[in-house]
Amino acid sequence: MNEIIELKGVTKIYKMDKVLVPALRGINLKIRKGEFVSIMGPSGSGKTTLMNLIGCLDRPTEGEIYIANKNIAKLGDDELAKLRREKIGFVFQQFNLIPRLTALENVELPMWFAGLSKKKRRERAIELLKLVGLEKRIHHKPAELSGGERQRVSIARALANNPEIILADEPTGNLDTKTGKEIMEILKDLNKQGKTIVLVTHDETFAKEAERIIKIRDGRLLND
Repeated sequence: MNEIIELKGVTKIYKMDKVLVPALRGINLKIRKGEFVSIMGPSGSGKTTLMNLIGCLDRPTEGEIYIANKNIAKLGDDELAKLRREKIGFVFQQFNLIPRLTALENVELPMWFAGLSKKKRRERAIELLKLVGLEKRIHHKPAELSGGERQRVSIARALANNPEIILADEPTGNLDTKTGKEIMEILKDLNKQGKTIVLVTHDETFAKEAERIIKIRDGRLLND
């Protein structure tokens, strides 16, 4: 299989006042298309920074990052946004749903940005909410949904533009064990369908569901 994500000598340094804080130190990493990878590390280890770089939400201080064979350092902001929109779906611990929108409208939103017609947006959003078992809750707003239901909406939204990569940052962090297992089953099913899944988690039980566990500490990979 080909690499869909590749990092070469990636360093990320943040400047806080006059102090330079290294978050990542020379990361080399390859993730093949269709893999299910989990990233584990304690708080402050650099795993969220790593996820943000893979998700094209930030750029490295040094090194090269290739997403679907494109060097993100050579892309302008518009090209980077296009790559992010077409290739990557995000699932967050806090769900990040828009409170005033229904489940259906939240899932439609990425497709609106991608320029799909209202009819196509609506059809695909309904199809995706059915996929995650929420066909009876499509007109409910986030406040009317349980934590597990909100995360299912978040997964449906991540799939809106049919991305190749799903980045899940602590997707079970705010859920009870039973609901967390249900969310993991959805991610595993998506992986079986060919999606590349990158999971950040502190839960070793969920991390072991992946084909590969990558451990990070103090901005360096401990194993791969």
